[in-house]
Amino acid sequence: MASSCGSKDPRVPIIASLVPFLLLLIVSCSAALASAKKDGGKGARAQALFCAGDERAAYRRIMSRMARMEKDSNKTIQSPDGDIIHCVPSHRQPAFDHPKLRGQKPEDEPLARPMLKGGAAAEEEEAVLFPQAWSDGGERCPEGTVPIRRTTAQDLLRASSALRFGMKPRASNARRDSTSSGHEHAVGYVTGDQFYGAKASLNVWSARVASAAEFSLSQIWVISGSFGNDLNTIEAGWQVSPELYGDSNPRFFTYWTTDAYQETGCYNLHCSGFVQTNNRIAIGAAISPTSVYNGRQFDISLLIWKDPHRGNWWLQLGSGPLVGYWPSFLFTHLGAHANMVQFGGEVVNSRPSGSHTPTQMGSGHFPREGFNRAAYFRNVQVVDGDNSLVPAAALRLVADHPGCYDIRGGYNRAWGNYFYYGGPGRNVHCP
Repeated sequence: MASSCGSKDPRVPIIASLVPFLLLLIVSCSAALASAKKDGGKGARAQALFCAGDERAAYRRIMSRMARMEKDSNKTIQSPDGDIIHCVPSHRQPAFDHPKLRGQKPEDEPLARPMLKGGAAAEEEEAVLFPQAWSDGGERCPEGTVPIRRTTAQDLLRASSALRFGMKPRASNARRDSTSSGHEHAVGYVTGDQFYGAKASLNVWSARVASAAEFSLSQIWVISGSFGNDLNTIEAGWQVSPELYGDSNPRFFTYWTTDAYQETGCYNLHCSGFVQTNNRIAIGAAISPTSVYNGRQFDISLLIWKDPHRGNWWLQLGSGPLVGYWPSFLFTHLGAHANMVQFGGEVVNSRPSGSHTPTQMGSGHFPREGFNRAAYFRNVQVVDGDNSLVPAAALRLVADHPGCYDIRGGYNRAWGNYFYYGGPGRNVHCP
């Protein structure tokens, strides 16, 4: 039986919902190709690309996956924010389309999890469920299933390419030489050692994003390899991305790549990679509530670490439930360990009208405003070779453009290593 918190049945057949989309695709292809002939292919080249054979094939693959998710789900939940969540048997999630996982089931949870050095108890964290809009009314997926956010025809129409749907642009970079690609960062990072994970708490904001071509995110990066085409990353945090999600809500996300964002990896569950094990967390779903300027702060604690026994990289909500894992075989350099860990914010600056974007990072306020006003990371830690949590020693702080987005750090007994970061983007110091 389907479950819904509204009066509308969320289980609208996907094939039926795609009929208008297919008609629109045919019409737009015809119009784009006609326009491309008139202007020499300049103005309509991007739109005409949707009509290429490989793009059509990519659309068909995505549509087929959407239909299968609906068919396989044994419960469907309508979220108050408009999302539709399918509860899919865990062994039928997209990860198990991978040739090395086909026919298998998720692995058991690791018995040993990272602890503070010396066996000390972890810092106290609020024992609350991870709040998301779809589960606000007490909804959850049954045991043995995982919640998967439905990809809609509208999601596809917003994308610039079906082949790269759910992937970061090829121009993305973790940090180094990133400004030339329009990606700007304010981050703290550690390097020069072997790292087996990272942990931090970060507050969540409804950052304003100026255009669909941009995003704003706050996350942890676990990195290995050079900053060439062999870069491996594992990423998790919150982001506002109108193009990917169709709204301005901050959403819980994951990402991975093994070739510097070229051909491998994806956000969330948009490809075969991350294996979800949790039935109460929907990756890609909105986080609610969020922090309020001069009001209550809401933060989430994230821990990414490598299981020393089986080698998979697990994602955990602080000291609480596990979300799932990235199989070690996905990676080259990260198959062993990370050589860099990074924490902080990133935005895309598309320079609308030739000036810097007003897209916000974090709260949209500078670090100097401090608690209750600026975005922060606190209790910044890494996992060492003994599977122990240790402070992120020698944390280096870098802002690509401090007049647009800045960063300031410190240390105290309650927060350990911490920093405030972010900013408003365009202003008198950031033209």
